[in-house]
Amino acid sequence: MKKHALLIITLLGMTVFSNCRKAKNLPQPVPQQTTTTSDTAHIAGGTTGILAARAVYSGFPETFESGSKGAYAAADVTLSTGLWNLDDALIGSTTSDRKNGSKSVRMQNTGKLTMKFNNNDGAYEVSIKHAKYGSDGSSTWGLWYSTNSGSTWTQTGSTITTSSTTLATATFSMDIHGTVRFQLRKLSGGRLNIDDFSITDNLTGGGTPTQDDNMAMGNPSGATTSTGNTNNYLLVKTQFALSYNNSRGTANWVSWHLSPAWKGSATRCDCFTQDATLPSGYFKASTSHYTNTGFDRGHMCPSDDRDLNSTDNAATFKMTNIMPQAPQLNQNTWVSLENYCRTLIDEGNELYIISGGYGQGGSGSKGGTTNTIAGGSITVPARCWKVIIVLPVGTNDVSRVTSSTRVIAVDMPNQQSVTSHTWGWYRTTTDAIEAATGYNFFSNISTTIQSSLESVVDSGPTS
Repeated sequence: MKKHALLIITLLGMTVFSNCRKAKNLPQPVPQQTTTTSDTAHIAGGTTGILAARAVYSGFPETFESGSKGAYAAADVTLSTGLWNLDDALIGSTTSDRKNGSKSVRMQNTGKLTMKFNNNDGAYEVSIKHAKYGSDGSSTWGLWYSTNSGSTWTQTGSTITTSSTTLATATFSMDIHGTVRFQLRKLSGGRLNIDDFSITDNLTGGGTPTQDDNMAMGNPSGATTSTGNTNNYLLVKTQFALSYNNSRGTANWVSWHLSPAWKGSATRCDCFTQDATLPSGYFKASTSHYTNTGFDRGHMCPSDDRDLNSTDNAATFKMTNIMPQAPQLNQNTWVSLENYCRTLIDEGNELYIISGGYGQGGSGSKGGTTNTIAGGSITVPARCWKVIIVLPVGTNDVSRVTSSTRVIAVDMPNQQSVTSHTWGWYRTTTDAIEAATGYNFFSNISTTIQSSLESVVDSGPTS
């Protein structure tokens, strides 16, 4: 869900409507996995670029030289990097233990080696030295990660087979942002030695931001460019795409991509204009249709999401990108979510956002319930919604969406009372918004991943 807000214009003591302006906040990143190869990358944050070189976390590699554990039974051990749990594993120092220095971890059966602390700057690469213990047979093992302090774990990379008594290095590439910890799991075979566990942070965000397809994740309503499809007419602009509903006088939905590549310092134009690209005979809203109605001209794709240049910014003021919103929704709760989205891209992410409204009847600054404005040509929605996919900056975005990708879905009442809660309170499932609207989100993603993503209520940070 997305919307614009701010700036109340008062004329001769009478509130007219808002222009939908935004402010900027500063939240946190969201983890995600992909495969990358470069060691440094340039990321634009807002209007200025940041060049940050990746580095091995302080205290790593963990050499296991500072701890002691002589039995296989599960126990915590304090090492130079922090607290680790060794389950069916010990710290070995015999001549049969393969190691750099005097110690390494020795694991048997299906043992586990688990970090019990988080690293806060994500992970770009993990390298681990491994060898088989003594004359034991080969073994297999893998690496798992957690972005929720160990509540759930996801395997990264391939399962490794260890068949040599000489220490070799296994390297796992990834693109995880935010807090992360790791767990090594022995899966089968003879005893295994592990040493020199190293983690490289992910401060650069994984690549150079680009402007990508605004409808990459799909066409939610199957909109077409047939002029006879009056209530599901597809308009594709450089800045966003939308499905226009002539009987409602507004878009069914607006879809856009957001990354630092779309951001700049262009001045907000405040140039609300009719959309001349609508077919002849279609209703074309104008700014005067909102005057003295008690509702703001609420952007779907925000002005602040398209300020790279004046052309992009002006496109967001076409009235097909505007919807009647209660002033308190537009200027407070909705804009807070918009600000949070821009914080996410400043943290090295790119977003795919779809926004719209459904139902009939909102409550604006004049009170009561208003079903339509503009003499019945514009329907006032009862609810305003937004669905957001969050990915680390990268390429081939659709293929990088997994069942653990963060999706934020929000459904808010179009009423002045919306401010009784912050935007996070209105989070819901994508499935619920599909049920309310009849749309099919993320249709370009495999149905298996869709099912997983769309049934979850986001529980990530909200500021």
